[in-house]
Amino acid sequence: MSTQLQGKTIAFLVAPDGVEQVELTEPWKAVEQAGGTPRLVSTKSGDIQGRDHLEKGDTFPVDATLDDVSVDDFDGLSLPGGVANPDFLRTNADAVAFVRGFFEAGKPVTAICHAPWTLVEADVVRGRTLTSWPSLRTDIRNAGATWVDEEVQVCTDGPNTLVTSRKPDDLKAYCQEALEAFAAV
Repeated sequence: MSTQLQGKTIAFLVAPDGVEQVELTEPWKAVEQAGGTPRLVSTKSGDIQGRDHLEKGDTFPVDATLDDVSVDDFDGLSLPGGVANPDFLRTNADAVAFVRGFFEAGKPVTAICHAPWTLVEADVVRGRTLTSWPSLRTDIRNAGATWVDEEVQVCTDGPNTLVTSRKPDDLKAYCQEALEAFAAV
């Protein structure tokens, strides 16, 4: 096990249902294997429901709700995708404020697949370059960002490092860049 993230705590923000399971579990494992502490944060306590596209996957226990935490509790933020997960989060004012807080604090944020929808809602992508699932391209451009079709995109043209990726097939590169961003804090 690496000690790259020793002493670092990373928030994984998800809705109660709709997270693409592999986009949660693979980065989670990467953080653990690098010596960091991942914490599952959601809008409700209990368990969240993972998904394999539209099919039910496993359930995962929530470590804390948004009411129980602040940006100061974490060294970075990971936003898994899934279509429903970020769509739910972007309609929750507390979730949007939590995400925005990481940018305001200059802390690294990673987002994969549909997760940038929450970033768009938080109004934190203007002037940034990112990638996502292709269907978000227009939303991202309309929010003032540059969208690129890349396996992983690391953007440092802002108050923090922003790492984005398109889809589960990109997870290896995404996890590697996420770990580097989290370790640099």
